[in-house]
This record gives sequence, structure tokens and C-alpha cells, in this order.
Amino acid sequence: MTDVTGAPADVLHTLFQSDQGGHEQVVLCQDRASGLKAVIALHSTALGPALGGTRFYPYATEAEAVADALNLARGMSYKNAMAGLDHGGGKAVIIGDPERDKTEELLLAYGRMVASLGGRYVTACDVGTCVADMDVVARECRWTTGRSPENGGAGDSSVLTAFGVYQGMRASAQHLWGDPVLRGRKVGIAGVGKVGHHLVRHLLDEGAEVVITDVREEAVQRVLDQHPEVTAVADTEALIRLEGLDIYAPCALGGALNDLSVPVLTATVVCGAANNQLAHPGVEKDLADRGILYAPDYVVNAGGVIQVADELHGFDFARCKAKAAKIFDTTLAIFARAKADGIPPAAAADRIAEQRMAEARAAR
Repeated sequence: MTDVTGAPADVLHTLFQSDQGGHEQVVLCQDRASGLKAVIALHSTALGPALGGTRFYPYATEAEAVADALNLARGMSYKNAMAGLDHGGGKAVIIGDPERDKTEELLLAYGRMVASLGGRYVTACDVGTCVADMDVVARECRWTTGRSPENGGAGDSSVLTAFGVYQGMRASAQHLWGDPVLRGRKVGIAGVGKVGHHLVRHLLDEGAEVVITDVREEAVQRVLDQHPEVTAVADTEALIRLEGLDIYAPCALGGALNDLSVPVLTATVVCGAANNQLAHPGVEKDLADRGILYAPDYVVNAGGVIQVADELHGFDFARCKAKAAKIFDTTLAIFARAKADGIPPAAAADRIAEQRMAEARAAR
């Protein structure tokens, strides 16, 4: 079934009628010559130009791509607000298999699409894209971050993303156990790719016991080769049921916390780098009802966006790391607000972010 525009009716319903609606602008992009099909979603520019990465993923349907772009863009609005950045939230998704469909011509075409927005959207890396890709995109679009140092950028943002998640874990430990030190704590990491393998190092340096899993055997083996003291388990199902697990860190794709995983989760803290970890509204209450402390994902994984935002003003790593270190204090403030308001931490973080965006809109 299609609308009068020819677009699938469920896509238009998602844009205008569902709870996912309310975005300022959604751009459907196509370049037949290169094969580019993309969605650019701008959720809010109340705090400034929308900032968020570009995901390259083989979505099963166009509707699925639109829904993901909308969810991710909204998450970026909240993430940027909680990180104290003067940026709104946006996200782009390119439909396709990055291993098969990614070409220079496609990335250049995508860069022209972003440039056509005139600075309302600033792009960066995400799942399926990397620093080298942003160097190509930047040839057509000056509103591109996450570039290589050789091309005026800051390079890989996953280093500070992992550092921020580590600070979120320390804050969680402080709130729950009265001490931020993670020595002796058992931490399970699901996904040891760009961010996860850096997180492993932070935890080992502090003396934590680390258990990992990843759908890619080569990613697991890389960590085990570098850190023989790390333990690997077969899959996420085994990890979340692991006896004695203190902290669970989802660091792959979203939806890790759902109706199946939460009831069997043995950890007492969830703090990870993945975006959109809560599969649906209500999961945060399920976690709270089980006595599991949830550090909101868009708060603790903001180190990367702090880095790429700084790139727009002349990158300084020390300055960025100092900002990312404040994720510790921000996370503690969210836990305090949650306790005071009698709500889960995810809801408390949303309230704080929404207040900042509302104040910005009112000041216009």
C-alpha cells in the first residue's frame, strides 16, 4: 500500500502520525548514479545545528530505515543536551551493506545531500562508517566531523566514547556501592568493536574482571590476544546470565534491554555504549523493579559526540577529555534526580534534557 506520493504508507505514518513523529525535518535522499539511498532526520535544532553520525546498514525495508533514523536522531537531541553541547540532534542512515555497497561515488553523493541542508545538520561516523569515509564526505560537505587528523579532523571518536562509559560505570558504582573504584568488580561487555575494546583496557587498568562476547570471532580474538586475562563466553545470552556479574555493558546495536533479557539479567548495573538500549517504553521500570541500576545510554556514551563537536572549533584532546570526565558528575546528578522524583534514571535524564531544550526554545 502506498500514499498518493508513492511512498509506502507505513513510512509516512511513522513520519507524521506515530509517537516517533515530531521531528523538525526528515530528508529522503536518492542518487541513482551511485546507488545512494539515505534518510537524514533532524529531531531538534533548539540548541544549535543538529549533530549526529551516519549509519550504513542493510535495512530490510525503507520503513525500518526511517524508523531507525528517527529514533537515533531523537536520541542525539537528548545526548547533546545532557552533554552540555550547543547542538541539536540529528542522524543519517544509508541503506545498504557497507562491505558491498560503499563506494567513493556514493559517499560523495551523500556529502552533497548533507551540504544541501546548509549547516542545519553536521555529520560524523557511526555503525558502518569510519574516519576514512568522513574524509571522502568532507570533500563535498564542510559540515563533516570525525575526519582524520591529516584532513583537519580529530580521528577516531571511540576512544573518548569508551572513556565516558567508563566514567558512567564509576558513577554507578559510587551511587550503588558508595565507592567509584571498580577493582574486583566483574564486568560483562557485549560487543568489543570500536568502543568495546577500548573499554576493556580502562577496566583492566583498574583491576576489574572482564568477560566479553561478540558476534564476530575476530573481534573477540583480538581482545584475547592483547589481554589474555580476559574471559570470553559464547554469546550475549550466556553473558547476561553469568553468575556474579556486577555490571553489564551493551556495546553493540540497540534493543539489548528487552522483555527477554531483563528478567534473566544477573548484573546489578547496566552501563554501556550502545544507543537505544531500551527496546520499548517501560523497560526502564522493569529494570528498576528488579533493583537494577540503569545508567542512561545517551548520557554515558556522549564522549564521542563531545569530541566531534569540539572538532568544529579546532580540536583539543585534553579539553575534550576533561569534558568527557564530567560524565561522572552528570550521571550522579541523574541518579540523584531519579531518587528525588521517584522515577527511573532514564526518565530523570529525559526530564533534564527536555528542560534544557525547552528553555532554549523559549529564549529564541
